[in-house]
Amino acid sequence: MPSDQRHLDLSNLQKTILGWLKKRLDTDNFERLNSSFESIRQDAQDWEVFSSFSLASRYSGKEPLDLSDDEESNAESLRTGWSPSYWSMDQLARTLLLLGLAERDKQEFLDKLDKLFVSADLGENIALYKSLPVLPYPDNLADRAAEGIRTNITDVFNAVALRNPFPADFFDEDAWNQVILKSLFIGSPVYLIQGVDKRRNESLARMLVEYAHERWSAGREVSPELWRSVGPFIDEAIVIDIEKELTHSDKLHRHAAVLSLMESPSEAASKKLKNYSDLVKEVESSGIGWQYIGEAVYEA
Repeated sequence: MPSDQRHLDLSNLQKTILGWLKKRLDTDNFERLNSSFESIRQDAQDWEVFSSFSLASRYSGKEPLDLSDDEESNAESLRTGWSPSYWSMDQLARTLLLLGLAERDKQEFLDKLDKLFVSADLGENIALYKSLPVLPYPDNLADRAAEGIRTNITDVFNAVALRNPFPADFFDEDAWNQVILKSLFIGSPVYLIQGVDKRRNESLARMLVEYAHERWSAGREVSPELWRSVGPFIDEAIVIDIEKELTHSDKLHRHAAVLSLMESPSEAASKKLKNYSDLVKEVESSGIGWQYIGEAVYEA
């Protein structure tokens, strides 16, 4: 049974990450990292914690982690939705150190984590945000994660938003809606946001349609991925809006409009689909879904 973040097996996480690092590092560098980890577990002073966190990349390197299929399955079993295969080695090493720090009492851990966020450089900040789904006390980390969404640094935003289960699990509706809206605004791939379908809501759908109007009024396109969060809330007014996409010159836009309409329970959407039966058949016969749409958008 995959683990809920509020009930993480801290010891198993530590052992697993140590095993992944040992498999990929030479003996000297692994021993240096392990020594730092043990020191942090045993009440290292603040300067030692910050120094070890900063220097971790010197021993781990920054190569892609590139987990095996079995290792990916193990990650999922430790924390539902955890996908570190796309991490770099230094991000994993720094997460290990944070998990050592997590053995301190709650307030000490949270205080030191805040100080690390404040003092971190860009690479360290990305590691910190990526580590969020495997850190304890997630309810206390939601505001910090939301700060990563508000940033104007795309790499930091992506560290929180993409391939990260934390937002879907712990953001309130307003914060979640900002994840989707901002991803479209800055061009980050929505299909890599975990929980995008589970967290769809009417308020978000209205915001996205308004955003589409703004883009169209400025003579700009909207991403076909925008309609993924709109479908279940399509009404007669939105059907009128989405017809612009049904007649778009780009097939991806037309397919996305059909997928969105197919997810609507409204009679207006059903009637509109009848007028585009050839498009519907094309989508159904080709097995086109939102994953395909997202990949095609960003490959293009």
